[in-house]
Amino acid sequence: MQVFNRHVSGRGLTVFGFETALISGSILAAAQFHGSLDHVLSGLWKIVLVTALCELCFYYSDLYDLTVVHAKRELFVRVLRGAGAAAIVLAAVSVVVPSLPIGGGIFITALALLVIALPLWRAAFDGLSRDSRFEERVLIVGSGALAQTVARHISAQHDFSYRVVGFVADVPAEDRLALPPRVLGTSADLARVVADLRVDRIVVSLADRRGRLPIQELLQAKLAGVRVEDAATTYERLTGKILLDDLKPSWLIFSEGFRASRRTRLAKRTIDLLLSLVGCVVSAPIVLLTAIAIRLDSPGPIFYCQERVGENGQWFTLYKFRSMRIDAEQGTPVWAKEQDDRVTRAGRFLRFTRLDELPQLWNVLRGDMSFVGPRPERPFFVQQLAAAIPFYSERHAVKPGVTGWAQVKYRYGASIEDAYEKLRYDLYYIKHLSLAFDLTIAIDTVKVILSGKGAK
Repeated sequence: MQVFNRHVSGRGLTVFGFETALISGSILAAAQFHGSLDHVLSGLWKIVLVTALCELCFYYSDLYDLTVVHAKRELFVRVLRGAGAAAIVLAAVSVVVPSLPIGGGIFITALALLVIALPLWRAAFDGLSRDSRFEERVLIVGSGALAQTVARHISAQHDFSYRVVGFVADVPAEDRLALPPRVLGTSADLARVVADLRVDRIVVSLADRRGRLPIQELLQAKLAGVRVEDAATTYERLTGKILLDDLKPSWLIFSEGFRASRRTRLAKRTIDLLLSLVGCVVSAPIVLLTAIAIRLDSPGPIFYCQERVGENGQWFTLYKFRSMRIDAEQGTPVWAKEQDDRVTRAGRFLRFTRLDELPQLWNVLRGDMSFVGPRPERPFFVQQLAAAIPFYSERHAVKPGVTGWAQVKYRYGASIEDAYEKLRYDLYYIKHLSLAFDLTIAIDTVKVILSGKGAK
């Protein structure tokens, strides 16, 4: 679940909000059981902090990704994992902040209550959310590849209460045998289908709308209270990425977003500057130890400097700790690959922990990069990718980032196909750029690092 993203689903917000109350309620019930309710109530900030800590641990256990966690066994395993992580983290934090504990017995009792109550609540919520009275009935106008893609995404996810009731499509009689079985009629039947099936949302998925768009029928449906939107908008909401197939420049121009204000950019730069200064100071001992490890592990320089393409297509020098042999690349640049044998022993650890990225604090401090943004690519690859992928150059509209939406949502890229998929996420980030979205990505980045996903 994208907790701070404007496109978070109603279901996700309901689950997150109710479970915040459930965690706090479990702590209060445990305090009452142990006869310490008055003492706990006198330190409400502790309840808030412990609740936030539990929510964070549950989030890192993917409990709020409703598409991933919907089987009862998977839910129970993740609840146990999240509760165990919360207990360990709270114990560690208590060493630093001795005044934090609300009582070991109270916390253990609260966790026991949560392990029982949370799966029961989720089972009840899942049952209610599957009730047809709470579902949005979706009708898709069109039956082509895009329409089928949107329908598959709707069926596969559990974050939004959508259910596809069918399609309407205008096709020649000789082609109708190839249509999916849920085609309920043509555009002329749209009003009847909407009324008969009590449709709540119409998704228009026509590759060529000229002379084919049932304007009068769609207008009538919208005036009757039915939501009408194009397939690209639906796809974006469901997946968190932009649909590039048949994307028209006019869609980029006229759609909402893609216009971060000067105030947002100034605030983002201010935060980057402050965090990079603090980061340089705090990480100094780690930088020193890492430099020693690299020097002892293999011959060659400690730092790796490479030209990258930044904001507005300007080149800059990116700094990293060297994680490969000095003879790793001869002549033409090559993509990094899975289990790359050019990586040194120390480099493998650095990449796994992302410590090789620490010198990029200097890039952020200088203004070459931001903490969050599209990952900067090498000029050689940018030239190739811009020629092969439409709208690739648009990702340079903002500063590149140490981490980004594509980095936390997609695996490590090693091909043009991967770059194409990551561009979908990069454009989504640029469209919805905000400080709240950056915070979401920062939280997700920690989860990716802890899980070791994407390390090469």
